[in-house]
Amino acid sequence: MLTDITLGQYYPGNSFLHRMDPRAKILCTMIFIVAIFLANSLWSYLLVTAFILGSIAVSGVPVKMVAKAVKPLWLILVFTLLIHVLTTQGTPIVSFGWFSISEEGVRNGILMTLRLVYLIAFSSLLTYTTSPIVLTDGIEALLTPWKRIGVPAHELAMMMTIALRFIPTLLEETDRIMKAQSSRGADFTTGNLWQRAKSMVPLLVPLFISAFRRADDLATAMEARCYRGGEGRTKMHQLIYTWRDGAAFAAVAVVTAALAGMRYFL
Repeated sequence: MLTDITLGQYYPGNSFLHRMDPRAKILCTMIFIVAIFLANSLWSYLLVTAFILGSIAVSGVPVKMVAKAVKPLWLILVFTLLIHVLTTQGTPIVSFGWFSISEEGVRNGILMTLRLVYLIAFSSLLTYTTSPIVLTDGIEALLTPWKRIGVPAHELAMMMTIALRFIPTLLEETDRIMKAQSSRGADFTTGNLWQRAKSMVPLLVPLFISAFRRADDLATAMEARCYRGGEGRTKMHQLIYTWRDGAAFAAVAVVTAALAGMRYFL
């Protein structure tokens, strides 16, 4: 069901990753995402796998929750695999006229699909171990230097975090509406493509109305609390880098350097 989608959810805890500075977590995530695409051999993929499993163990987040973050994107993963398998030329494994599957296609498809799985799994740790408020502070702090050229750092951070925060809420609302409509005889699973598209209208209309109502309530609540943007605002908790952040940067740097060495020198 839609409630199995865990994008944007926060998993409370007091682990090493939970206590890291949000700026360090964001930067480490970005660096490692780039490093993942340096992997091109069995040993490099084993290194990436070991690092991600180690990060999950350190975070204290159950592996089942990380798997739930990957599950909703299975269609994209299968599509990526098939594209590489069916379009890459090379040594044929199976061939029927114009249709052929090559060893290189299977290899490239598996490796690219694994890259996407690693990317989603590692990125999910960022939201699992960082509350929306702390994540807002981290994004705003990273964007602050760009305010000199007119970038609205606070507003951008607030919009991204609100959008991320309301993803689980909208998914729960969608699931609730689907159950209510199904109890009234609506069918969302059978029929051709056009019929299934028409059956989504009773779902989308109340969902949009609910989303606009929530947005209006949120805007009213922010105005009632005299919210006027980031100018002149202070913070109760100041962001400070600690030894945990240094250790995380060092670990990501070592893994990135190892992957780059395996790719360009081995």
